[in-house]
Amino acid sequence: MNGESQVVEARSLVDSAEQALRNWLAGGRYRQGDRLPPEHEVAAMLGVSRGTLRSALQRLEESGEIVRRQGSGTFVGRMAVPSALDERLERLEPYSSLAARRGLTLTCHDLNIDRRAVGGEVGEALGLSPIAQATTISRTLVADNSPVAVMFDVVHPSVTLPDDSELRESLESGQMVLDVLIGLGVPVTFARTRVIPYLLDSRERAGKLLGVRRTMAVLQMEELIYAGRDERVAYSRDLFAPGGIDVMVMRSLESTRPAPIVNLRNARGSRGGAGGRKSRGRRTGESA
Repeated sequence: MNGESQVVEARSLVDSAEQALRNWLAGGRYRQGDRLPPEHEVAAMLGVSRGTLRSALQRLEESGEIVRRQGSGTFVGRMAVPSALDERLERLEPYSSLAARRGLTLTCHDLNIDRRAVGGEVGEALGLSPIAQATTISRTLVADNSPVAVMFDVVHPSVTLPDDSELRESLESGQMVLDVLIGLGVPVTFARTRVIPYLLDSRERAGKLLGVRRTMAVLQMEELIYAGRDERVAYSRDLFAPGGIDVMVMRSLESTRPAPIVNLRNARGSRGGAGGRKSRGRRTGESA
């Protein structure tokens, strides 16, 4: 193979890696602002060298599809008005995981842990008498020193929680009640979630905690968490500050890994080179 052929082959691999990355990100597993896996892992998934991967990533960076931050990693780009957290309702996931993908640090303020009667509304949700006693947790969730949500959780009395000091330490470190349940081995299976508009007044306690300066519409999310088939284990009601959360439902054939280059190149070959950069596709004329 002469030098010109080697250059064409290198370009063809970069083209294929670029297209494979675009196809992977289009599936929706990673959203704007999410951190991608380390380069060596992505290169191994694609079956290319790190040099080839970096060339493909440079193209995506130039088009704004990714953002590379020295010492932090590679993130999905094109964030018009970024929110602190992006919630995909079809996948049950703690906010701590969403924040980790964004590179955010979560903490909480004004944490209160009480045992008290659940009341009518929560009792009905959890299948309890209104006078039943349960652990109630309220707090303000903070992401990188900015308040993003006021949270209220009630855990079913059938769940044996850690003692208050251990529970407080977990929540103050940014864990969610869902994290605690999973850590206890509770077989969480699904949650029923309602997204409700809420008119928040700046004079309300929640408005003051979230730094709201005038009456405005915000998102309230009510969630009932189940274990097994129909065992209700926790109820939550969260109010999010403006820009605190972006709620989205996306239906897609989701892939956790980009397609290896050999698969993509075979597919492109069967379509006569469709799907890549046309000018480069005509130059390469490669086969698998």
